[in-house]
Amino acid sequence: MSKGKILVIDDEDIVLKSCHRALTPEGYDVKTAKSGVEGLKMLENEPFNVALIDVKMPDMDGMEVLKKIKERWPDVAVIIITGYSAIATAVSSIKLGAFDYIEKPFTPDGILSVIKKALGQ
Repeated sequence: MSKGKILVIDDEDIVLKSCHRALTPEGYDVKTAKSGVEGLKMLENEPFNVALIDVKMPDMDGMEVLKKIKERWPDVAVIIITGYSAIATAVSSIKLGAFDYIEKPFTPDGILSVIKKALGQ
């Protein structure tokens, strides 16, 4: 039985693969999307408990994806992931409804810890 459904939205294959490798063995059902548009389409078709979203993506930035998720699926816990550490981005994402914010590069234990907190585990 799955501990929760996680959607990872990032334009970098290495991040998608890393999240999948870190979370799947822990019992999470992990799906990935390479763009904000693709991720939002996936949310329309199936429920997710948590969305991990990169800030910098070519088609739609993570802050816009965060806004759309919170408008349409307010119960989805959103965790912003970025390689561009900025206090302003962290504050903005939390004000827009993000559960938390994690910087790249992150460790498997780091991402797992944030996911568990988001799911109340």
